[in-house]
Amino acid sequence: MAQYLAVKIDAMTPKERIGRFFADAKAPDFSDPAEPHSVLAKLPLPVYLTTNFDDFMVRALREQGKSPVRELCRWNERLVRRTVSAFDSPEGLEPTPESPLVYHLHGAVESPESLVLTEDDYFDFLVNVPQVGIPPLIQEVLSATSLLFVGYRLADWNFRVLFRGFVELTQPSDRRLSVTVQLPPDLSPDAVERAKEYLGRYFGRKEIIVYWGTAREFAAELLGRWEAYG
Repeated sequence: MAQYLAVKIDAMTPKERIGRFFADAKAPDFSDPAEPHSVLAKLPLPVYLTTNFDDFMVRALREQGKSPVRELCRWNERLVRRTVSAFDSPEGLEPTPESPLVYHLHGAVESPESLVLTEDDYFDFLVNVPQVGIPPLIQEVLSATSLLFVGYRLADWNFRVLFRGFVELTQPSDRRLSVTVQLPPDLSPDAVERAKEYLGRYFGRKEIIVYWGTAREFAAELLGRWEAYG
């Protein structure tokens, strides 16, 4: 639909419409202890990468008394020219669990030109990022730390671009064990088991463990294990 609107009208129309959608969207209940954003905000993490356009992760972190820094991926020349980044400052940016970085890989609604939304945007993103570059800190996070993928389906464009554009380009010897949260396929019981086996092998070759369930189910289990650990 986004690509259709971009061709039928112009490239900014779907981005402006998605901006109006998010302006009317209700934020999650961050007081809910099992709400996924809230659970992740409780963890002592210095960097949060998101392909979401909203600011819910930032709000959840503030609810936990933290002071997040929000940055956009400047994936095209227009963003490079018009966007001021903390990464450009002489002292650089050193996120901490108390002041974590929330990095929007695919843009934020407040900056429509930053949104990676249409199929053309995704292709341009993959082509442009190697040229304009991403901060070394983000490169390090993507290539040499454990990653947690929450809220994606295998067929989602944002997941495919993130996985194929960044994760698969890292050297196998540099990868750390990561986790992806996946909804079980909507198939017959036998087909579900075959699909799970296939996807388990597919991700397993990339050192990624599959958790089968919803983001909320994963968040609740993660919080329980974290509290038991701590």
